[in-house]
Amino acid sequence: MPGRNALAFIFITVLIDMIGLGIIIPVLPQLIMDLTGLPLPRAALWGGALATLYAFMQFVFAPIVGNLSDRFGRRPVLLLSLAGFSLDYLIMGLAPVMWVLFAGRALSGVFGATYTTAGAFIADISPPDKRGANFGLIGAAFGLGFIIGPVIGGLLGNFDHRWPFFAAAALGFVNLVYGAIVLPETLAEENRRPFRLFSASLVNTLLQMRHYPIVFGLLGALALFHLGHTALPAVWAYYGIERYGWSALQVGISLGVVGFSAAAVQGFLARKAIPALGAKRAAITGFAIAAAAYWGYALAPNTVVMYVIIVLGALAGIGGPALQGIMSNQVPANMQGALSGATTSLASLMTVFGPGLMTFIFYMFSNREAAVYFPGAPFALAGVLTLLAVIIIARVIGRNVVTA
Repeated sequence: MPGRNALAFIFITVLIDMIGLGIIIPVLPQLIMDLTGLPLPRAALWGGALATLYAFMQFVFAPIVGNLSDRFGRRPVLLLSLAGFSLDYLIMGLAPVMWVLFAGRALSGVFGATYTTAGAFIADISPPDKRGANFGLIGAAFGLGFIIGPVIGGLLGNFDHRWPFFAAAALGFVNLVYGAIVLPETLAEENRRPFRLFSASLVNTLLQMRHYPIVFGLLGALALFHLGHTALPAVWAYYGIERYGWSALQVGISLGVVGFSAAAVQGFLARKAIPALGAKRAAITGFAIAAAAYWGYALAPNTVVMYVIIVLGALAGIGGPALQGIMSNQVPANMQGALSGATTSLASLMTVFGPGLMTFIFYMFSNREAAVYFPGAPFALAGVLTLLAVIIIARVIGRNVVTA
């Protein structure tokens, strides 16, 4: 099947999945408060715990999923992932107590293979000089999903805080059916390799990546970036409610603007900017803009300024696809799944620690009894971590690195 059609298929699959994820973000704080009876700052700690559990399960299973896709192909692994996501949303929507909510998130982490497999999928069908731009399509799907999902979630949440979860479950099922009908297999039989459970872990995958020094070094930068990035999903809704008095609908609209801006950059601008700037310069520029945006979020005095920063900060979206393209070009075809699994698992490992850290910092600095009231503190920390990532990227990507 032509590569253009295959790219369209994976784009729509990730888009629908991201809509489902985005739907629940505006209402999750209220659901936690309903189930626990706690005020917002303490509910944020429970939200951090949920994110940590999801990340831990994905940390364990992402390398397994990536290696399974190198053995059995991308299509069956992706479909299994979509089925798991749909079941997770249904469980969360029906949750009568917190432990059921935790069970749903654990299940989601186990089946959270969509992004791992989508990355390997794109690497399969993209020539080396097009990979950076095509990886931007995943970012565009993320962005569009966050335009549609949070707005729908905010609207449904005004009627009932559980409705968005049921809507997400329905979308996940539609996504599964769609994928079963149209998704092709992209990994040729000759490019498959044996699966060994013992080797399918982050530690062993990283040991494999040591044979590719550029990749190994850039994984360190990605670890710092992802640790900082956890501030966004972990505290965005809580921060908006605490700092600006946002409702669930306003949280959803703000995330919709985030999504629209990200989609515009990663779906369109990145495909022009990365070839024009070169992958190395695009990666460094994008991550530097991300650091500045985090500090802007931390200090924005009102909603208007926050929206300006969201739009300008979206330019950071050229960095991730550029860096992913550089890394993908360093490894052979039968290692693309392992590489994608390693990056997903590493991001998940940071998310094991990040949400708890970020929500704890938010609690400490938004508590009215705190010595210093600064609810934007998690974003300030994210800016520092991202700046460190920029320094590492600049040092690792030498003049002789092959980017296409």
